[in-house]
Parts: sequence; structure tokens; C-alpha cells
Amino acid sequence: MAGLVESIIAFFQGMGLLNLSWGNVVMIAVGLALVYLAIRYEMEPLLLLPIGISAVLVNIPLGHLANWPIAPNLPEHIADNIFATLSYLNQQYGPPGIFDIIYYTLIRTEIVPLLIFFGLGAMTDFGPMIADPKTALMGAAAQIGVFIAMLTALALGFNLHQAASIGIIGGADGPTTIYLTTKLAPEILGATAVAAYSYMSLVPLIQPPIIRALTSKEERKIRMEQLRPVSKREKIIFPIISMIVIGLLVPSAAPLVGMLMIGNLFRESGVVERLSRAAQEELMNIVTIFLGLGVGSTMRADSFLTQETLMILGLGIVAFASATAGGVLFGKLMMKLSGGRINPMIGAAGVSAVPMSARVVQRMASEEDPGNFILMHAMGPNVAGVIGTAVAAGVFLAVLAG
Repeated sequence: MAGLVESIIAFFQGMGLLNLSWGNVVMIAVGLALVYLAIRYEMEPLLLLPIGISAVLVNIPLGHLANWPIAPNLPEHIADNIFATLSYLNQQYGPPGIFDIIYYTLIRTEIVPLLIFFGLGAMTDFGPMIADPKTALMGAAAQIGVFIAMLTALALGFNLHQAASIGIIGGADGPTTIYLTTKLAPEILGATAVAAYSYMSLVPLIQPPIIRALTSKEERKIRMEQLRPVSKREKIIFPIISMIVIGLLVPSAAPLVGMLMIGNLFRESGVVERLSRAAQEELMNIVTIFLGLGVGSTMRADSFLTQETLMILGLGIVAFASATAGGVLFGKLMMKLSGGRINPMIGAAGVSAVPMSARVVQRMASEEDPGNFILMHAMGPNVAGVIGTAVAAGVFLAVLAG
């Protein structure tokens, strides 16, 4: 009889059921919740769906989808060599699972985040910012949320690398958050990525109350003059000048800004339409899948279910709220300096949640005055925010990563 019981126990252990911890159960539930939100409410479904389902799979005991740790203590002489790192991890922890391969070869090497920026560049029209360059200042002003969240994280006990990775959530730019966190604090990648993409999907709920609190009804009704037409020559010159100037001033931002502007040059040149479409569609679809699966694979019970994770999710709200407030307040300053010709709401679009934030601003303007059309004006700060967040990440890398 005793032998039968032992055989049954061994059978279930082999199946992994008895190895299922409460942490695994909680993380499987979290993953399923992300899947539900993606399907039922369409909250950033392109990323939350693969993140959620990979979080479920990676928390199944003995599944061997991810056998290697997220942030291993590597010998200093191999830390920057991907081939030596893979060999070392294989020796220490055994053969990799599929999520290990995706994470270490595509996410940790920054290939996927950079290709995402390439695709974003091919999808982005910088025309509204070129037509009214001063709106770029609002995109810069919104980056105050990055530094407020960073300082708050430091005050709560996070180290400088983690605080910078948390702060960049305020830029409302998921790929930049993943890029910076991978380099500075990979141990919190899952939490920062989930916070960034979750709150990006909640922009229509987060921003309106802040905008209303900081602006009057009359200010929200301000109509703006139609933007001037932007020539094809200007749109071609802009990405070239931008990548050179930013690359010289902030070299560590060159990979992000460079890939963004290469993609944009493909779009605006008009001579590689097939490549531009491929960057916008096939390439973006492929790298988005790998990005979601790789990030979701970091959501393991032993590293995700911590007090720090809850603090990061809370700090994400601080980052988004302060970024929105910073953009609106700077918009009010520009409104005063322009004699009332600038609607301060467009400053809220300075976060780089393109084009969602600009659409929020347009909807609020239409609620006050159905004939008020300021969407294209809001797109100026919106696309400027993409560049601003990339530059902020570059500054952090230059200071903290040497």
C-alpha cells in the first residue's frame, strides 16, 4: 500500500501539480487577467495578450519554457558578450527553454526594442511638429514626469538604476521603457513593462481629470490657427538632421533615435514604399509578438510577486499623472506668452502615447466646442514626446551605464 501511495505521489510530482506554489497560482491568475483585459476591453491587446499568456506558461512548474534566471550574476568579463553569456548560462542552468532564447537573444540584446522604434518611425508623421516647432517644447516639458517618478522611487528605497527605469514609464513609451530597463535593471523588467503598457491603455481615463483640474472651460475652448503645409523636402530633411544632432549631443540615445529616424526616412522619402510598408506591418507584427512573449516570460512568481512590484505599479501612476500635469502647465505658460492663441490642453499630449493622447485632447476640446479641431496641433507635442523620452533614456544611459 505504501508503495502505491509513493507511486501516486511520484506521478503527480512528475506532472508538476505538487510543485505548484501559491505564487505560481497567483501569477497564472495575473496572466489570465491580462488576457481578459486584452480581449474583453481591448487594452493594448497587441502586447497585453502575448504578455499575459506567456506569464501563464512560464509559471507552470516543470514546463521548462524558461530555465534560466532573469538577472543572473554573471562574471564581469562575460557580462557584455552575448555568446559567452549564453554558454555560461547553459553550463550553469542547463539547456534553455524557448522563452530563454527569446528573452536573451532578442530582448536582452535590445534587438526587438530597436526594431520596434524602426517600425514606429515608419508609422509616424512628424509634419505637425515641423509645422509648429514650438509645440516640441511641450513634449519636452512632459518629461518632467520621468524625473518626478525617478526621484520618488529613490525616496522609496530603489537604487539609482531601478529608479531611472521606473521613471522612464512617465514617458508613456513602452519600447523605451523596455530598452532602458533591460540595460539598467533587468530584474524589474516585467513590472515596468506591464506598468507602461497598462497605463498607456488607460490614458483616456488618467488624463481627462488632470486636464480638467488644471484648465478652465474657457481655456479648453480656445481655437488654434490651422497649421501651415509642410513640404516633402522638410519631412525628408527632418529625420536626417535629427539623428545627426541628437546623436552628437546624446550619443547614448543614438540607437533609439537613429532607428526611429531611419524608419521615418523610409516613410517620407517616397522611394522605398515597399520597405516602409514592411516596416509598418510585417516587421512590426513579428517583433511585437517576440516583445510580448519575452516580457511576459519575466513575470515569474519568484521575481514578480514582491513589494517592489506593487510600488512600481503605483509609481507608474505618479509618472503618468505628473507628465500630463507638466505638459498642461507648460501649455498654460505658452498660452499666456502667445496672448491666448494656444490651447493649453495640447500640452497633455506631450507624453508619447501616440496617437491616443492627442485623441484624448481632441475629444475634450470637442466636448466644450463641437467645432473645435485641435487634433493636429496636439500631434505636435505627441510625436515630440517620442523623441523626448528617447533622449531622456539616452541621458540616463550616459550617466548610469557609462
